[in-house]
Parts: sequence; structure tokens; C-alpha cells
Amino acid sequence: MSRTVIKLRDVRKYYMVGDFLVKALDGVSVDIEKGEFTAIMGPSGSGKSTMMNLIGCLDTPTSGHIYVDGDNTSGMNEGELAFLRNKKVGFIFQQFNLLGKLSALENVMTPLLYAGVSVVERRERALDTLDRVGLADRVNHRPNELSGGQKQRVAIARALVNNPTILLADEPTGALDTSTGNQIMALFEKLNDEGNTVVFVTHDKGLGMRCRRQIHIRDGKLEDMNVI
Repeated sequence: MSRTVIKLRDVRKYYMVGDFLVKALDGVSVDIEKGEFTAIMGPSGSGKSTMMNLIGCLDTPTSGHIYVDGDNTSGMNEGELAFLRNKKVGFIFQQFNLLGKLSALENVMTPLLYAGVSVVERRERALDTLDRVGLADRVNHRPNELSGGQKQRVAIARALVNNPTILLADEPTGALDTSTGNQIMALFEKLNDEGNTVVFVTHDKGLGMRCRRQIHIRDGKLEDMNVI
């Protein structure tokens, strides 16, 4: 039986730029089920990154309701949002966001530190997760000793190590060449085949078509949804 892990109901995000009201999201309602591989697509300024930030509890809506794995985030304070974020959402970004002075292993262990996991378990889980993304032989390398694709694999391992309900990927191949980007997409497809719910934000139609469902956003509004 499918289970809804992301639910948006009439979500709006407005803000002022000078005297101009920006409607970054304007009445969006959508459901994403457990195990789906979903692309949020649209041109620059369409609202797709705003939608990702709201799903990932990095921001709050002006109005409407957002449910993440059954929890209504709309009324949560910053502490509650941070707890939910660390427990249920794994983030992967275009620029990797790794800590340069830490090894791959230490970078992957970091979320577990904030979760209060013991050092022995942190190390064990981080090693297992790095092996899962094909980096068992790079655990002691720092980011400046890794290729772009390897850095992104470390970032994916860091996102996975807490066993989140949702993986959110914001243009995760944007800083990579085409060949390396295809390898990272293949890894996302493998993770999805293993049961992970993946939400992939992109403006690249080719990458979006590799996801099994596409949600198209334009001018802050839901334009179209389709399933492959």
C-alpha cells in the first residue's frame, strides 16, 4: 500500500522585494508517495527551489499546509523544524557543501553527531554508507583530494546516513560534467530502486525525464504533472 510522505495543500509563499510582491509559490497542492522518484521542474524563478525549501523545512509558507511524513510543519517553530529536518530529510546540493578540513568519513559522520549517536555507531554507519555509494576506498580523503563526482557521492552518503524518509536533491549534477552527472543520476536511480523516496529539483528536461514522475512549476503555480 502506498503512503503519502509529502503533502502540500494550497501552499503560498509571498515576500516583498522593495515595493513589489513576489508570489514565489501561489496555491500549490501536490502529494508525493513513499518510494517515488519525482522531479520538480521549471525555469529559473519558477518557484521550484522555494518548493524544495518548504518541503525540506528550511522555510515556512505564507499560508497553506505542508505535511512531511504525516507531520504538519506549518505551525512548527525553528527548533521543531530543525529536529524534523535532521530526522526525516536528507539534502544534496549542487555545490556539495562539504567541510573542507574533514575527511569523507568525518563529513558523513557529522549528521549523526547532531542526532546524539555514539562515536562507535557513527563511524560504523558512515563506513557502511560510503561503501553503499561506492567510496569505501576514499573514506580518509579530504574534499580537495576527491573528484567532483566523488564529492557528490560523499554528499549523498551524508544525506543517507540518518536513514531519512526523503532525499531532496537540488540541481545535484549542475557542477559536474555530463559523464559524471550521468553516473550520479544512475546512483539516484539505484537508491530509488532500493526504496528511497527521491525529490530531484532541476531545470534540465533530460534529467527530469529520467525521474519517474515530473511536477512542472511555472510562475509559482503548478503547471503540469505526469508519470513515466
